[in-house]
Amino acid sequence: MEDLLNGTEDLSHSMTLRYMAKIAHPLSGNGTLMEPQNWDDIRLFLALAREGTLQGAARRLGLGVATVSRRIERMETALGLPLFLRRQTGHALTDQGAALLPRAEAMELALQEMRREAGAQVEIRGLVRLASIESLVMPVVLPALGPLLAANPGLDVEVLWGTATVNLHRHDADLALRMVPPERGNLTVRRLAGMGFGLYGPAEGAPPARHVTWPDEPSLAVPLGWSAAFGARTAPRLALNTLAAQVEAVRDGLGVAVLPHFLARPEGLRLLANLLPDGARMERPILLATHADLAASRRVRAVAEALAEGVLAQRQMLEGA
Repeated sequence: MEDLLNGTEDLSHSMTLRYMAKIAHPLSGNGTLMEPQNWDDIRLFLALAREGTLQGAARRLGLGVATVSRRIERMETALGLPLFLRRQTGHALTDQGAALLPRAEAMELALQEMRREAGAQVEIRGLVRLASIESLVMPVVLPALGPLLAANPGLDVEVLWGTATVNLHRHDADLALRMVPPERGNLTVRRLAGMGFGLYGPAEGAPPARHVTWPDEPSLAVPLGWSAAFGARTAPRLALNTLAAQVEAVRDGLGVAVLPHFLARPEGLRLLANLLPDGARMERPILLATHADLAASRRVRAVAEALAEGVLAQRQMLEGA
């Protein structure tokens, strides 16, 4: 320490490192551990070095002049170094203080970079692939994702839909809105709402004999079964593989169809039956499935939470109660 106390302008790098160590664990003259310096002390040291007066440093930091003076003295005592020369015109750095200034500035820069990095980490970035029920993309998924995407320009979302069930085990998607519960796999599944259905026909006139249904595919067994309960197997049939097309066909008078209430009602279609012939309700669950391996992913979790909020906000509309 004698070298530091008696040093000239050309203090060595190693001496400066010794100072940095002392900041972390300063010792008093008898070798006992003293109170560590913190960033506020370094910030105060820099402010006084740059302003040159207690008044200027106090103004820069929003502190009182007495507080600045007291803390500088405490810092010098803890370090065992004279950092400033007191003059009538203000405070000037000693040789020791001037030698330590670049190190303090490096600490300041490191803190600024850490804060910038922390800010970047707050923003959600990366790609999330969502497999969605087709009918939910426009009325639910897009409104739910809008605020999240606006707040996180580094977030990319890829929305896929189709009648076939996406395999989350193969990571075909990161999460999925689906109606069929998974039979196996390490998945997290949450039921968000139910989707209510009814048998609908054109707004006016007698219901057509033709049934607008889905193509014969195993994944569509439930809605095909509902249509069959109303006689679709023995009636003329028009098979379409999108709900939008089915709604349009019924509106144009081409047939009757089992449709979600939330799609059929806004189009002015006429409800012919709210229950199956045996009295059972036509409803399917809206499930949000996520692979357990991605549970800790911030981007996947953020998209999942936005979707859940979006579905829950429109639960009454979807259920058609």
